[in-house]
Amino acid sequence: MTGFKLKTLLAVSACALTVAACGSAEVASPGEGDFGTGTGGGTGGGTGGGTGTAAVDCPTGFSNVGTIASNTLRVCQLPQQILGNLTVPLRAGTIYSISGRTEVGTDRGIDPAAPLAGSAQGILTVEPGVTVFASSGGDYLLVNRGSQLFAEGTSTTPIIFTSRQNVEGTTTLESQGQWGGIVLAGRAPQANCQLTAPVTCTGQVEGTSAFFGGNTPTDSSGRLKYVQIKYSGFEISTGNELQALTLAGVGSGTTIEYVQSYNSSDDGIEIFGGFVNLKHIVINGADDDGLDTDTGWRGGAQFGIVTQRAPNSTSRSAGFEFSSAPAATPLASRYISQPKIANWTLVGRNSPTDAHTVAHFDTGTKPTVINSVFTNVAGSASGCLAINDADTLTSFPTFNSVFMSCGISYRPANVAASTTVFTAGTNNTAAGTSTLTAPATGVTLTNTVLTFINGANETAVTPVNAPAVHGGFVLTTYIGAVQNAADTWYQGWTCGLTAGKTC
Repeated sequence: MTGFKLKTLLAVSACALTVAACGSAEVASPGEGDFGTGTGGGTGGGTGGGTGTAAVDCPTGFSNVGTIASNTLRVCQLPQQILGNLTVPLRAGTIYSISGRTEVGTDRGIDPAAPLAGSAQGILTVEPGVTVFASSGGDYLLVNRGSQLFAEGTSTTPIIFTSRQNVEGTTTLESQGQWGGIVLAGRAPQANCQLTAPVTCTGQVEGTSAFFGGNTPTDSSGRLKYVQIKYSGFEISTGNELQALTLAGVGSGTTIEYVQSYNSSDDGIEIFGGFVNLKHIVINGADDDGLDTDTGWRGGAQFGIVTQRAPNSTSRSAGFEFSSAPAATPLASRYISQPKIANWTLVGRNSPTDAHTVAHFDTGTKPTVINSVFTNVAGSASGCLAINDADTLTSFPTFNSVFMSCGISYRPANVAASTTVFTAGTNNTAAGTSTLTAPATGVTLTNTVLTFINGANETAVTPVNAPAVHGGFVLTTYIGAVQNAADTWYQGWTCGLTAGKTC
């Protein structure tokens, strides 16, 4: 994602009923009622595939739209408009679906003290172990300003958002873009807001027509913990896409921890403004960027793994792509992005061109990156780092205790700027030798390099004090996302990285 293009998604008819009234069969959207049984021929494994008997009915508030997985799972569809409280319960023989643009609440506007007239809040709670699937690129979950999503799994029973094909067992290691994704829209500041009275915000969330932003840095859009988002991402038009997880104007009162994006056809996670913080993130196989930030994000992210697939004809990917649009606004008055990053390991792809830089920074973004590791596959033509333009050089990002081990340290077009910025920091290594290793057992992702566990050379780097950079960071004695083979925070709740849990 290189630009902030505002388009409207496909016109999707919405269920205007409240949760209490959405239990009837009329809510079911066309195309969800006839599932077939699938071929089970995929090598990527299935999710939520039943082996017993489908439940005979659906909970109150859901539509019974048939069965799936050889008739072993009852499909209970969420209403397209969720008003009030709705809980998605874990129950035997049941799987859940979304169809079309599925909204939690209606847009309540900028000010939490003065919601828009006629607007209504929605609160969606998803219980641990639940699987929710979607069937096409126009199917996505949108949490509007003033509403919340509580999807809190556990380390052994994650919540899974995935595609119908995955449930049917027909996905492969290359499958992607089979449904839209999850979008949280909040009331925190972003670059397209006027933050002096009267506060106004313009712009809509990429891939949707939803408004976002406000002047509440601590706004809460809910909590996501121990969540997998698989085979998502959808290009509505060129440069206008849904990603696995989109965080737009999301505030620091929101929890995003232990979230995995797998095989998104666009970015793994994209953040537009806001103050949301992230911890323990795993992004595997995004076709575009791993973590993409834009329009004034000023939160922090600690402990993250990004591993990239080999490029194809459509991908132009970075592990990080950090921007500070709108670039048309002079830098001196631009509300620039100021992300804080600690303990990330980016494993870049084997690229035939220099267009897949592992860490890319442009349009005046001003990140602080500490205690992290950037690497890519031997023989890759892409560099580890690109300070991509004059505005970003002026903003002068900070790098401390960052270990880079790419064959090419800096993207050739930006060597001077990148060198100036990177060497100004402390404890940095521009041309190190990787001693990273992959998990010894349990791995089933064979199309991405999984060397993200520190070895001797990474361990030798002295970390800087992370809490001094961001109040939400914890102190570590190591750089990178994973200290050693005994550090297994990424296992158990993820797919493809844990024994018995294929994607």
